[in-house]
Amino acid sequence: MFRKRRGKQLPKRRYDTVDKTISDVFERAKKSSDFTTISLLEEEHLLQISFYKTLIDPSILQKSVLPFIKEKASAIKELTDLTEIIPIEGITFTKDYHEVEKALHEGSVVVYFKDKKDEFALLNISYARLGQRETNDTQNEFSVLGPKIGFIEDLSTNLHLLRDHLGTSDLIFEEIIVGSRTKTKAVIAYLDGVTNPTYIDTAKQRIKELDVDVSFDNTQLEQLISDNTRTPFPLFITTERVDRTVGSLLQGQIVVIGDKSSYAIIGPVTLMEFFSNPEDYYLPSIVASFFKLIRIFGMMFSIFASAFYIAVFTFHFEVVPKDLLGPIIYSRANVPFPPVIEVLFLEITIDLLREAGARLPTKIGQTLGIVGGIVIGQATVEAALTSNILLIIVALAALSSFTTPIYKMSNAVRLLRYPFILMAAIWGGLGIYVGLILLITHLSRLKSLGAPYLLPLFPYRKGGVVGSFVRPNYLNYNKRPRYLKPLSLKRFFPANDKDPDGDLNTE
Repeated sequence: MFRKRRGKQLPKRRYDTVDKTISDVFERAKKSSDFTTISLLEEEHLLQISFYKTLIDPSILQKSVLPFIKEKASAIKELTDLTEIIPIEGITFTKDYHEVEKALHEGSVVVYFKDKKDEFALLNISYARLGQRETNDTQNEFSVLGPKIGFIEDLSTNLHLLRDHLGTSDLIFEEIIVGSRTKTKAVIAYLDGVTNPTYIDTAKQRIKELDVDVSFDNTQLEQLISDNTRTPFPLFITTERVDRTVGSLLQGQIVVIGDKSSYAIIGPVTLMEFFSNPEDYYLPSIVASFFKLIRIFGMMFSIFASAFYIAVFTFHFEVVPKDLLGPIIYSRANVPFPPVIEVLFLEITIDLLREAGARLPTKIGQTLGIVGGIVIGQATVEAALTSNILLIIVALAALSSFTTPIYKMSNAVRLLRYPFILMAAIWGGLGIYVGLILLITHLSRLKSLGAPYLLPLFPYRKGGVVGSFVRPNYLNYNKRPRYLKPLSLKRFFPANDKDPDGDLNTE
């Protein structure tokens, strides 16, 4: 009941408790839609076969297990008889339910008599190669360090990848049918005992209430269940990375995976999560924190750089240092257009090059982006259509937008530049200030699955502010975010934990 720690008797943690009986193991596993039990009627006993269908090789089950058991069912008096009937090597027998639970999560089939749950046969028929690297490298969320396994357009494979990474009965899959014509499967994944039930119920209700003919992709499903569809900001994270998805589940978020889609939906999320990269957790905290701050600065620079140029050179010449006036006057001496026309011309040109490069084959797109940018940039300066200083600013702003790890947030940043450009052209610095107030007001009203989008900045949560801007050291990363209101707050207990009593979030 108690264990020693640093000279004190401390109660066991919530995650230290174990199931009292084998029935508890199976009851908890039955909460997940991918857990299956097959019953075979016998003369004396009811033979049962239990397994996670996302972890086993179904061809082996159908060809080498079930036919032989059904054919010689009358000859099975004891579980040890299976060694003579099933043509599979390595059948093990155990009475330990801990071993049974572990085997289930490793892709084994458990065979037992329903009225004699004191001995179990374990048949390892795991699908070890399902969804491995040759077919599912991450394409759009590349990282140098860490695993590169991504989701594919097959629901069973994607569920297998999640179950393979999180070998616990707490990982629950709940299947929902989406689409009145196509009947597309969608699965809500979460950690039982960690994820707040409010978010689970909200996601299930919104998906079940959908009345659409077809759900082509999770990115469409994301828009259909969003709290606000009239915003450029993504209210869910869509990711193809398995490691990001697993990390989100461990935090207490829910994950929605749809059939025929290679992206998972993660929610609820906050604005600052869009500037975190899974690679941050494979780097030292100081290095990762520096890169995260660079991304946040890049986002702000990308939105405001062009607008500041217009405001300064249209309304506020007095803020320009005297040493810079000469080069600036020389640069703009022959430009016939006002700053706003210059900026719009270059911004639209950059976006045209980016869109053209994204839609062309990889090698052609790279060539177009490099050659087109150099040729057009040099030509516009020589033709006196724009100043070389503005060309540098617009190029840096475009480059800064690429630092955002999530593609949808990068698109939102690109779009936001245009309203600020127009407001700076009309009211100068006051226009930028008004636009910033409107932007913050809009962000403060957004929600993701009912959770405020600006958490922990608004509403203010003191404990989570620092972690929003930097990647905490792992010793200080032992608690899940409080704003998610997880049922279990503690991830683990480091050696220097001075407040180990209890792990439930009572906030």
